[in-house]
Amino acid sequence: MYPSKDLDKLFDNLPFLIGENLKNHQNKDKLIEVVIDLGRRPEGRFTTGSEYLSQKIVSWQDIDYIIKRLGQFSVENRAGIEKTLHRISCIRNRQWLINGLTCRVGRAIFGTIGIMRDLLESNQSILILGKPGIGKTTIIREIARVLSDEMEKRVVIIDTSNEIAGDSDIPHSGIGRARCMQVAKPEFQHQVMIEAVENHMPEAIIIDEIGTELEAIAARTIAEKGVQLVGTTHGNCLENLIKNPSLSELIGGIQYVTLSDDEAKRRRTQKSILERKAYPAFQIVIEINEQSSWTIHENVKNSIDLILRGKYSFCQIRRLSANEKTHIKYHKIKNHSISSLKSNKKSNFENWTNLIQKSNLKVQGLETKKLLIYTYSLSNNLIKEATHNLDLTIFLTKEIEQADIILGLKKHLKQNIKLKKLARQKNIPIYIINQPTIYQVIKLFQSLLY
Repeated sequence: MYPSKDLDKLFDNLPFLIGENLKNHQNKDKLIEVVIDLGRRPEGRFTTGSEYLSQKIVSWQDIDYIIKRLGQFSVENRAGIEKTLHRISCIRNRQWLINGLTCRVGRAIFGTIGIMRDLLESNQSILILGKPGIGKTTIIREIARVLSDEMEKRVVIIDTSNEIAGDSDIPHSGIGRARCMQVAKPEFQHQVMIEAVENHMPEAIIIDEIGTELEAIAARTIAEKGVQLVGTTHGNCLENLIKNPSLSELIGGIQYVTLSDDEAKRRRTQKSILERKAYPAFQIVIEINEQSSWTIHENVKNSIDLILRGKYSFCQIRRLSANEKTHIKYHKIKNHSISSLKSNKKSNFENWTNLIQKSNLKVQGLETKKLLIYTYSLSNNLIKEATHNLDLTIFLTKEIEQADIILGLKKHLKQNIKLKKLARQKNIPIYIINQPTIYQVIKLFQSLLY
């Protein structure tokens, strides 16, 4: 969790009455930001609501007290506190004097990406959409730590506003072993993105707030070089990117195409239609609707194509319950029949895994959400970790005859003729995965459940 001493560093830079009030506040761990405007009472904004922090009206002296204790404000009117993740943004008057401050609390919170851990292991590029303040920066900071420390990848962060790694030459420990490249001016961000690939050989690049066409083009260039991308941008849903000319390059770009009369008749569309120009720079898009509810497009290419045709695919809804258990469901969207959805789902499943025996047998145990599994050449801990957040109770057995399914690695199961013969005799379905990763195991059980 986030260390309280970092919060105290923020409170120590505020006027005495405000700082002491916050230090003793019962909800200080839920603080989002402190708003200090000239001629008004200071206001604290918490996840539970807003409240005034003092009866005293803010004066020029109060604002000057804070400014003198901060680093220099950038051209974006932002400053930070050394060795912390806090961000202070200023409002200026016509004379360029600061008459308002927004002190946003920066937190490095471990465990925030458990809901999407399997997506990171897929090595695909991920774009995170969400409105300001929803927690995108906190999420990608934790992603940087997981990729660099736990997955042992070479990670470079493009930190334009110094929000991910903090306003210091020494990066905050919240990013793990990831390296951080600061950007002198926001308009140079796309250049630093390309420089990171050419000079530092990263396996993954993390970018916060992609907002211009040049940055979108740079992201495409990086993706074409085979580097995993994790980025964020403002927007509520995937359709927002289609309607945004500057950012549409992130999902392949949009163009008008004129069809022939015969083709338009065959498609039952107008002659002038919108189509995707190229392959998306990001293969997965996550829409953060709420902090505990995410919508995931697992195949951005298909989703974009169907949206442009006036149709909709199905997407995945992941919700984190109060007991930190993740619930995963597939959400059916209009203009798709149930049979079409099942067909798409089956083809997606077979892209990443193969079935040794194709059987129409119904897997026993799924009706009660309980499954008895015999594992072959797979770690039991891997199965337990992968199924921890699924709505399914797993039991592992060493007796093949008792198992509902057999699960193992492709390269090992292919060679075991005796096991396959016994499975056929007992009518036990055999499933295989290509790699022993949490991502592939979760995908398998999602296909069985939904």
